[in-house]
Amino acid sequence: MKSRRTTKAARALRAVQAFLAAAVLAAGLLAGAPPASAAGLVQVTGFGSNPGNLTMYSYVPAGLPAGKPLVVALHGCTQTAADYYNNSGWAQLADRWGFALVLPQTGAANNALSCFSWFDSSKDSRGGGEALSVKQMVDKAVAAYGSDPSRIYVTGLSAGAGMAADLLADYPDVFAGGSIASGLPAQCATTQSAAAGCQNGSRNLTPAQWGDKVRAADPGRTGPWPRVAIWHGTADTTVAPVNATELRDQWTDVWGIGQTASATQSLPGGTTLSVYNDSTGRPAVQLYSVSGMGHGLPVAPGSGTANCGQTGAYFLNTLCSSYWTGLFWGLDGGTGGTPGTLPAPAGLAVTATTDSTAALAWNAVPGAASYTVYRNGTRAGSATGTAYTDTGLTAGTGYAYTVAAVDASGTTGAASAAVTATTTGGSTYPATCWTDNNYQQVAAGRAHQSGGYAYANGSNQNMGLWNLFVTHTLKETSAGYYVLADGGCTP
Repeated sequence: MKSRRTTKAARALRAVQAFLAAAVLAAGLLAGAPPASAAGLVQVTGFGSNPGNLTMYSYVPAGLPAGKPLVVALHGCTQTAADYYNNSGWAQLADRWGFALVLPQTGAANNALSCFSWFDSSKDSRGGGEALSVKQMVDKAVAAYGSDPSRIYVTGLSAGAGMAADLLADYPDVFAGGSIASGLPAQCATTQSAAAGCQNGSRNLTPAQWGDKVRAADPGRTGPWPRVAIWHGTADTTVAPVNATELRDQWTDVWGIGQTASATQSLPGGTTLSVYNDSTGRPAVQLYSVSGMGHGLPVAPGSGTANCGQTGAYFLNTLCSSYWTGLFWGLDGGTGGTPGTLPAPAGLAVTATTDSTAALAWNAVPGAASYTVYRNGTRAGSATGTAYTDTGLTAGTGYAYTVAAVDASGTTGAASAAVTATTTGGSTYPATCWTDNNYQQVAAGRAHQSGGYAYANGSNQNMGLWNLFVTHTLKETSAGYYVLADGGCTP
């Protein structure tokens, strides 16, 4: 006769297997869609003894100088490094802000559903298994790309997020910060049979007990500690939302700060940001709770400054978590911290164009001291009023603009929706316009793809990821020369 303990463990194991089987069914919803390009990914070999039997992929923007940050991104169950590269938005931000990406990949040889083993103490602990394999990838990338060893970060989704939390605890001397999306506290479970208890409800531990799990992962460590972003949907039925609270408890305790937020803020996508500052007043832990979101990584496709990522199985259209996490870590060149509290300006419109200028106007934002204008995602200039004229542009060319309010302290708020201004002149060619997804624009010869992104032929304007989820209007202004014209196209 089986013991009560054995029966209970068997039930827990079956619960985990059922959850993973459901994940496979959900992933199957993408069947029939053309695969997104992973052309920008490069497999890297010879990165060490690799005790965790992982595969290393990397993406390094062309011409990236030494001394830039490095982000390690871990996929979820049933996913691959290419899935995370294509959909999470991190590759777009690497191009925009300038940093290298490492994307570890596990497979069926390690776990039947290609999950990182966040629940196995033989694989997720310092100095061994998958954890050591990831550390060896970091060492390889620092040597190969000249990455700044003081600015290395790790992020992940679901099982990848559980492993990211473990890595932050295992190697606080390596990672300056982390981001855990729909994940679990560090070292929550030590066996697969115990994993269901973490996923499905509270473990009823105090903040100090959670913090002890981090401190025990690297004995003798007294700090400094990584700065941690936590993302979770309130409607997640795969990994219970209480895990976000327990993550908050764990990392605030490690930092020696309380569990009462220093500040709260409303962000797009029904997201509430709770900030927990360290003793110097700088954010150490940030908790992003996404109202009504299920299990997945928040993304927000589009051309605005705060947009990135693509939707798909477990990539959910709310707001771009990678963008907000990057701001928290200071990847945009800032010091990192709480995004500005000012809302996005409304009513942004193109009021006039010439062959070399584009005039913009927008509605005032209460409390704004000035406004920053972005052209194609890069800062173009600033204004103290609600109008701006961009100069030095190319005739017959489309430009995407957004604007953000700046408060008296110099903190920039949320960016507006994008508008497209197309300069006049350039050609008397009888222009023709096409609106289609990027995949078909490339197939028709109006654009080309490189590194997984589509670029308009002629103007070489970046159109976003090369797949069916991104749609643009292209205008042919001369034979074989195409410009973005999303704001309107008159042949």
